[in-house]
Amino acid sequence: QVQLVESGGGSVQAGGSLTLSCAASPYIYSSYCMAWFRQAPGKEREVVASMHNDGVSNSSGATTYADSVKGRFTISLDSAKNTLTLHMTNLKPEDAAMYFCAAQYPGLLPCEYNHWGQGTQVTVSS
Repeated sequence: QVQLVESGGGSVQAGGSLTLSCAASPYIYSSYCMAWFRQAPGKEREVVASMHNDGVSNSSGATTYADSVKGRFTISLDSAKNTLTLHMTNLKPEDAAMYFCAAQYPGLLPCEYNHWGQGTQVTVSS
């Protein structure tokens, strides 16, 4: 059974940094769609950053970012540790939200994430 557990959320001041982690069990498959989503109160859930690997082309996962976080957030995956990470810098009050890790195995396009974590809260004060 696939489980995703997020950690690393917290409260920071604007301009600060946080790193979120998502521990995936039993492991991260070689073919995957994985992403970080966020949802702020009263707003729809949105994808922040994603990675995709078809498991065939033997290349590192293709990454995409929401325009609002480009240049500030970095998504990465450590297959050996079965961990998806979101490194967030220069945080803004509008980044405050519940952040969720999501996965789909295998990485068939379009990605329709069917595994979700419980979320980790990020608060940014101005």
